Amino acid sequence: MNRTPINTIPPLSAEECKARGFDGLDFVYVSGDAYIDHPSFGTAIIARVLESRGFSVGILAQPDWHSVDAFRALGRPRLGFLVSAGNLDSMVDHYTAAKRRRSDDAYTPGGKAGKRPDRAVIVYANRCREAYPHVPVLIGGIEASLRRFAHYDYWDDRVRHSILYDAGADLLMYGMGERSVVEIAERLDAGVPVHEIRDVRGTCFRVNDASDCPDAIVLPSFTEVATDRRRYAEAFRTQFEEQDAIRGRVLLQPHEKGCLVQNPPQAPLSTEEMDAVYALPFTRLPHPSYREKIPALDEVRFSITSCRGCFGGCNFCALTFHQGRVISARSHDSILNEAKKLTKDPAFSGYIHDVGGPTANFRVPACKKQLKSGVCKNRSCIGYERCPNLEVSHADYVSLLKKLRALPGVKKVFIRSGVRFDYLLYDKSDAFLRELCEHHISGQLKIAPEHIADRTLYYMNKTPHELYERFLERYERMNRKLGKNQFVVPYLMSSHPGCTLDDAIALAEYLKKTGHRPQQVQDFYPTPGTVSTCMYHTGLDPRTMEPVFVPKSPQEKAMQRALMQFFLPANFATVRKALRLRHREDLIGSDKNALVPPEQTRDPVQIPKKKGKQSKKSVDKRRRNG
Repeated sequence: MNRTPINTIPPLSAEECKARGFDGLDFVYVSGDAYIDHPSFGTAIIARVLESRGFSVGILAQPDWHSVDAFRALGRPRLGFLVSAGNLDSMVDHYTAAKRRRSDDAYTPGGKAGKRPDRAVIVYANRCREAYPHVPVLIGGIEASLRRFAHYDYWDDRVRHSILYDAGADLLMYGMGERSVVEIAERLDAGVPVHEIRDVRGTCFRVNDASDCPDAIVLPSFTEVATDRRRYAEAFRTQFEEQDAIRGRVLLQPHEKGCLVQNPPQAPLSTEEMDAVYALPFTRLPHPSYREKIPALDEVRFSITSCRGCFGGCNFCALTFHQGRVISARSHDSILNEAKKLTKDPAFSGYIHDVGGPTANFRVPACKKQLKSGVCKNRSCIGYERCPNLEVSHADYVSLLKKLRALPGVKKVFIRSGVRFDYLLYDKSDAFLRELCEHHISGQLKIAPEHIADRTLYYMNKTPHELYERFLERYERMNRKLGKNQFVVPYLMSSHPGCTLDDAIALAEYLKKTGHRPQQVQDFYPTPGTVSTCMYHTGLDPRTMEPVFVPKSPQEKAMQRALMQFFLPANFATVRKALRLRHREDLIGSDKNALVPPEQTRDPVQIPKKKGKQSKKSVDKRRRNG
């Protein structure tokens, strides 16, 4: 049972506020997640950062949104409400890629679904305004961050306004919020009205007219992007290009009632700032009031965040639009100190589950130029093509892993947050590959080639298939050298924009040839803030403004998905349909290259004419074996 003292963790009730000696709170933080005091959860980080600056923070975790009373439970906050949907967009948390309602919620005690509303930020923010009309409402977290502009919404299948308008909030904080929230808190504490706080990086606000921001780049308006898909793609391209703390400019998007303004992003935290955040007194446990297990904690309780940001540039990933492409990393001492704390936890069994971030083996910036001039506007660091300026080194990560393994009480350190095999392949040294195979996986390595068709990989901005084959050879060679029998488990995706039925068939043939039978497959999920979602909605590649094929129909998506699991009898009919549609009947049959057998024709059971009666049992048996 969790025995965390109630006075060492942010309060969740009026009684706890009283126990902490709070006459009133500076901020009330409304979150769609149950409260877990662990640095893998944004609510905990922001609450602890504000506490470290002398502000009092209470948490309304998964309040009942059906009544305003729940939003008055901690009283009127002195400075403002902070609102977040939680660690996931609430719509992603609630629905599958097929738009089916999920039956569980990993961020809720007992894994129970239904403890937060759809579009949680909008619902919560409006309830906060209803509870205390004159208190500032500040929204943030992944849901607000990725919906800050007019955006295509997959679940409504239409373009929605900036979430700042629908939520009726005063300010929106996007990206990593530590600096932004502290700066805003200090301004509010100094008596600055919230409507005058317009120059904080990493924030969005509203103005009445474009003339209020004469130096901003004006994007196509909400009305334009909602009715013209090309204008939507143009707006998204500009938003994507300006996502940089050094060269990014102020952006303005007219809406029907005023204009949304986005300030440039905050700079990534320095190593010293990152160390200070992760040194805060997290208990790493759920709030003691919870009596049921919270599933989301299992994977991260004994994991360590070593870095933020990702220059991988996968088009279907929103990290570029949220954390940015510049890597910021913690020091070795900071990470080792956190690991030492883990070894003192009674529940720690000696296994650190992960040491990484968005991409585990990105510990340093892609190149030194990024730190002076910002990330390139029209070039990826790594992806379908490699930037010639990419600097590849695993030396720092290898050194860190060796230090962690040497700690008393640590039996094994796993790497589970994702290894970029192309970055590993570009490294002329085998030091990290050897470390990985010898010490940091257990039988299998999970990596994400995503597909094998280069046409599809181009639209995903993933490395060409030939590099994946080269990595497999190098990986197998290293394991043979070490005397280990370890495998690769590839993550694969169906129905991504640009992926044709021919590409899906090619992937199925590859799976057949290599003997790989994926037990789970991932359909492309159009979530806000990604290049791929822009392609899905507009049918245009915003990088080039050229048309791109998009598999949208349920029939096409079902065929692509079935082809990835062609070996399941339940998929035979769908696979045959796909193969015939593309005139690939050569893959239907019983030879070694066939994906599926032909249809089975069942002849009527012939009962021999014999004298005497046939027993019903013998006839039924022949029918079953027919």
